[in-house]
Amino acid sequence: MASDRGVPDGDNRPMTDLRGRVRAELDKLRELAQRMSMEEVRQGQWFARLLRFSLDQYVQEVDSAYFSKLYPGSSPEEMVRARIDLAARYASVEGALTAGAYAGALAATLGSRGAASPVALPAAGASFVLDLLFMFNLQLRLAYDIAVITGVPLDLEDPEDLWRLIRVAFVIKDPADRWQALGKGAPTAVRPILLKMFTGDPAAAARSLPALGKFLLQRNVVKFAIPGVGVPLSIGVNYWSANVAGSQASTVFRREARIMETARRITARAVDHSELLWVLWLIVRADAVVHENERLLLKHVSALVGDLNSELSALAGLESTIDFDLKPTASIPEFKSQDKEALYQAGAAAAAVDGSIDANELSRLRKVADHCSVPFNAGAVRQLAVAEARAT
Repeated sequence: MASDRGVPDGDNRPMTDLRGRVRAELDKLRELAQRMSMEEVRQGQWFARLLRFSLDQYVQEVDSAYFSKLYPGSSPEEMVRARIDLAARYASVEGALTAGAYAGALAATLGSRGAASPVALPAAGASFVLDLLFMFNLQLRLAYDIAVITGVPLDLEDPEDLWRLIRVAFVIKDPADRWQALGKGAPTAVRPILLKMFTGDPAAAARSLPALGKFLLQRNVVKFAIPGVGVPLSIGVNYWSANVAGSQASTVFRREARIMETARRITARAVDHSELLWVLWLIVRADAVVHENERLLLKHVSALVGDLNSELSALAGLESTIDFDLKPTASIPEFKSQDKEALYQAGAAAAAVDGSIDANELSRLRKVADHCSVPFNAGAVRQLAVAEARAT
């Protein structure tokens, strides 16, 4: 049943029904928590278990047809908004339930335990772990839902795709960007806790699942460890955390969906695939850095034109043949493609895909235009980049 899937089906249920469904989900997570020791929680080993709990069966049951049936006649944007709104409501209900249990347990134990950490307090620790598992389970499944709705394929057997889902679900990105996203619309009382939760460098945590588990554990501790945080504030923090995670997933996966459409468009024309990849790689490497949008474009184009591994291996060998310094003597091989203008247009798309234009990209694109005997229009390329930046 859809109601057993973490972010339940439907978005207009009465509050009493919401509480019942949240309690049911907490009961399932309580069974998971009971198989963990507090030491496993402290050391981050909880996270690998949660991944299996959250995703193993879920990804087999949830697909685009499921969401079309759940939200008949709705656009993908409407479906995404409905999932985010529903997740935020469930998160706020859970915040009320677990914060209330935690506050009661903490009041009963603080006198004898001093300023102990939440995970060191027996009863309060259980409530803390339940909140930890519930929120991160909800965020993982919400991010996966949005990937499915936007048509972005994720192979969770692929470590790269799994890490991408984790990064999106838990808003792991540049701290400044992260806080800018969190600050918009967040109630004043909630902002200090959100700031503490979502700042810090996760690079070390990304090296292994236990390390990431410890990183996320410390993020969640903040919510309970700040003196004076009661049920209303926990509700607010959970509500805004779910909203931010959903908005992050929506932004990232909508962007990738656009890049996938660009990849389909430029591979549909009559071009030699090796020459197409050559031009893309030439432009992408103009500033010596492959940015995320550029990497995704290469990935999806390579997947469409043939075997991904062999195509990208061939690209790696191009570094020895392309003059990346653009010396006057730099040469471009003769193209065999019937539609040489399509090669130039593909290069323009690669230059614009990250929402900005580098002078070296324009210089290389001019070379490609000359070689393809098509007019070069720097203004048009800049407009493409502006449109991409606005869409992002």
